[in-house]
Amino acid sequence: MERSRLNSAMWILATIAVLVTANLMVAFGSEYLPTAVTYAAVPVAAVVLVVMARASGLGWADLGLARSQIRPSLPYAAAAIGVVVIVVGAVIAIPALRQFFLSEKYNAVLPALFAAGIAIPLHTVLPEELAFRSVLHGRLTHLFGVRAAVFVGAFAFGLWHIASSWGLTDGNKGFTEVLGSGTFGQIAGVVGAVVATAVAGLILSWLRHRSTSLIAPIALHWALNATGAVAAAAAWQFA
Repeated sequence: MERSRLNSAMWILATIAVLVTANLMVAFGSEYLPTAVTYAAVPVAAVVLVVMARASGLGWADLGLARSQIRPSLPYAAAAIGVVVIVVGAVIAIPALRQFFLSEKYNAVLPALFAAGIAIPLHTVLPEELAFRSVLHGRLTHLFGVRAAVFVGAFAFGLWHIASSWGLTDGNKGFTEVLGSGTFGQIAGVVGAVVATAVAGLILSWLRHRSTSLIAPIALHWALNATGAVAAAAAWQFA
């Protein structure tokens, strides 16, 4: 029994090592590696983690990818998308809040639609859900139980966004006006992003457990990111 737990702990450490490597490649690899390599780092890492999980004995049901888990999760997926669309639509309709969607990254309609339909699902949502709510969640549940898996996974998901949120205030007009663009603004942006994504990770992990499948957290994650991109383009049009 102790040997089995030690083996599970070692696989968790290996999973974390793959995630840290991919995160560092994306954050700092642009200076040393081709763009294609850094862009593919997270999707490739997700595939590697799934292969590792299967090789270590985790079943498709442990990963939330069993065929029998799909149908029960569809109502959760539909509800998640519906709630996000309604909330974001209501927020974007309020001029005082609209400025927080003014991201330079999505200041035109076509780039926002491309991101929402292709780049976000393939480069962000699917890889991150496979890595965190599928493999890491499955491993943590197997060793520590569901409650620990939900909270530890959410904390790890928040830390995952440290590097990617460093320049958050520089590219967002609303956040720049509130927090400034100096060191304080950058640190505040990182802390805010980590807390926000940790809370999002908590909800996504709970949804993964409650719906039994990865479909529902994928739907919610996609809805949050995709509506954010489209809402940003809409905010620029209003502006």
